[in-house]
Amino acid sequence: MSEPTVPPVPPRPPRTPRDPLHGVTLEAIVSALAAHYGWAGLAERIALRCFSSDPSVSSSLKFLRKTPWARAKVESLYLFMLREQRRGERPAVRRADD
Repeated sequence: MSEPTVPPVPPRPPRTPRDPLHGVTLEAIVSALAAHYGWAGLAERIALRCFSSDPSVSSSLKFLRKTPWARAKVESLYLFMLREQRRGERPAVRRADD
C-alpha cells in the first residue's frame, strides 16, 4: 500500500514589518524633514553643521551615512514628525458636556 501524498505547504507571505522606517530611504527622510521644518528649523532641532551651514540633501546624506549617532537623531525626529502629523489628522474628540 502506498501512502497518500501530502501537497507541500506553500511558504507564508512575509509579515509586514511594524517598523515605520522600513522601506523609507534616508534621502526621503531628510527631504521630508527639510520640507516640514525648513533647514533653519531642522538645524534648531538637531544641531548639525550639515543643516546650518550651506545645507543640502546631498551634503546631509554624506554626513549622516558616515555618522550613526547623527542618523539616529534624524530618524528619531522623523518618527516624531510622523506622530505629530497623525495627531493633527485626527478629528477633535467632543465631550458630552461641550
